[in-house]
Amino acid sequence: MKQEFNSKFIWNICLVAAMGGLLFGYDWVVIGGAKPFYEAFFGLSGDANAWKSGWAMSSALAGCLGGALLSGAITDRIGRKKVLIIAAVLFTASAIWTALSQTFNGFIVARILGGIGIGLASNVSPMYIAEVSPSKMRGTFVSVNQLTIVIGVLAAQIVNLVISRVNTLPDNATAEMILDSWNGQVGWRWMFAAETIPAGLFFLLALIIPESPRWLLKKGRTEAARNVLAKIGGADYADAEVADIQSTVEGEVGKVAYKDLLSPKVLKILGLGIFIAVFQQWCGINVIFNYAQEIFEAAGYDVNAMMFGIVITGIVNLVFTFVAILTVDKWGRRPLMLLGSGGLAVTYAILGACYYFGLQGVVVIAVVMVAIACYAMTLAPITWVLLSEIFPNRIRGTAMSLCVSALWIACFALTVTFKPINVALQAHGTFWLYGAICLIGFLVLYYRTPETKGKSLEAIEREIAD
Repeated sequence: MKQEFNSKFIWNICLVAAMGGLLFGYDWVVIGGAKPFYEAFFGLSGDANAWKSGWAMSSALAGCLGGALLSGAITDRIGRKKVLIIAAVLFTASAIWTALSQTFNGFIVARILGGIGIGLASNVSPMYIAEVSPSKMRGTFVSVNQLTIVIGVLAAQIVNLVISRVNTLPDNATAEMILDSWNGQVGWRWMFAAETIPAGLFFLLALIIPESPRWLLKKGRTEAARNVLAKIGGADYADAEVADIQSTVEGEVGKVAYKDLLSPKVLKILGLGIFIAVFQQWCGINVIFNYAQEIFEAAGYDVNAMMFGIVITGIVNLVFTFVAILTVDKWGRRPLMLLGSGGLAVTYAILGACYYFGLQGVVVIAVVMVAIACYAMTLAPITWVLLSEIFPNRIRGTAMSLCVSALWIACFALTVTFKPINVALQAHGTFWLYGAICLIGFLVLYYRTPETKGKSLEAIEREIAD
């Protein structure tokens, strides 16, 4: 007999959790569009203030790492739902504080708060979705979290574009001209303030979603867990799931088994999770986004057209994330990860050749769009799917926290090493280097990555532990 699920209920609670992803994407990208304007306001222009400018852009990263580490300390203790609520509060406070900032130090503190929210949401949103989703649909629902991240990125790009055009500046505008403009005084504030709308909605909706049934069972709250599972798939489904989940958390009620992270079997899984998380950053897609401005300028676009072109990259990112959602539970996780790593290796080889032989314009832009599409339908969403699936119930929160922390450390390392690498190797060498990293990633994923499609989290735990 075919199992029937309450799709409306599952979609509702998963979309609420995925709003953490949307705010993650918006908060991460909005600062790029606001940069010329808040820099003029805080007097960050010029080489003498380069370190302040860099700190303003990267301060959220410090918060991301702190949030990811904090999530490991509290997610298995207080539950997934409460951490989502805390993240929503931090997003809201950060948006308001940033928009009202009158001093540079206040601006930095506000950005760090937002970064903590990102660190919490990037860990807990996919975890919560994985724990409430039925096995056959789990890949789709967790991939929706990546979709909302991309929507958040695109929303920030569009909001930045619309607000910046309220008071269009000439292409050669000086810092003084920007400071005296509406954008330099007010416009950039609205770019950040716009986040309060989805952040406030996220807070209100997070209050009414249920707690993860797997966390409830880990805490010995069997009836509460059964009620949530019954809403998802009915009484028989709830009884079967409760029995299966309890078999993996037996004797672990109320405990966070940190020592289990050091056991050989778990350490092996943790090592794979950290590799996958780091590889998602070091696959080199951020090199593409770092080069976006230069690529569009080389193709003959002016500043205003360039901003519109960058929005187009966001649309490509969005469209191909839908491809991932439609294929992850059909093709499986492993084939998509291999497609992404192998596809990017080939794409970077071509991009490096374009730069080496001096090709520019439409050809390079087309290859860039292929790279973004390849990443969007593979490594971007599937990394989060795998990280939310491969760890045992009793330590999932802690293990995911370590992996997400590694991801943000890798992101920071990529950011600070990009310029020196680019100077040493030039554009073509930089792309070829990341192509080589993708080839190494392909080989590791080929030999180490399990297929988790269609399996319950408990079945995956037993299979990997064998």
